[in-house]
Amino acid sequence: MTDGADWLLISVSTAGGAATLRVHVWRKLRSLGALYLQQSVCLLPARPEVVKEVRRLADRVRHQGGTARVLRMTFTDPAEEQSVIAEFSTARDAEYAEVLERLPELRDELASEQARGNATYAEVEESEADLERFRTWLAKIAARDYFDAPGGAAAREAVGQAAAELAAFEEAALRAEAPEAPREVRP
Repeated sequence: MTDGADWLLISVSTAGGAATLRVHVWRKLRSLGALYLQQSVCLLPARPEVVKEVRRLADRVRHQGGTARVLRMTFTDPAEEQSVIAEFSTARDAEYAEVLERLPELRDELASEQARGNATYAEVEESEADLERFRTWLAKIAARDYFDAPGGAAAREAVGQAAAELAAFEEAALRAEAPEAPREVRP
C-alpha cells in the first residue's frame, strides 16, 4: 500500500460517554485490526469497508457523548509506511500463530477418540463445532489481514488439514455406528 495510499488516523475519547462506550470502541477498533500509535490514537488503511465501519463508530461515539476524529493521511516517507505495514503483518502473524498453537488440541482429540474406538456421531458433532470455531476465528483474522501476513497460509493449511482429519473421523464413525448391511447372496 505505497505510492501515496490513504490511511485513516483515528482519535477517540469516550470521556463523557456511556460507561460501555469505551469497551465498544476498543473492541470495534481491535476487530478492524487497528494499529495503536499511542493511547486513543490508531491507524488503519483507508479501504472502503474500513472507512464505512470507522465512520459508523465515530458517529456512535459522538452520539453517546464522546469525541472522535477521523483524518485521512498519506505517508511522506515510504520507509515509514513499510514499517507500519510490517507492524500490521506482525500483529496478524501473532494471531495466526495462536490458531496454529491451539489447533493441535482438536487434532489430538480426534486421534485420541479414534484410538480409543470412540468414533461416534456425538464426537463428530462436537468436533465439527470446534472446527467451525477455528474457521470463524480464521475468517475474522483474515478480514483484518490487509497486507497478507505470511502466517495466514500456514494457518489456512492447518485448518484445512484438521477438516480432512475430521472427515476421516466422521467416515470411521459412520462405519462404526451404521455398518453396511450384508448383501443377500442368491443361489
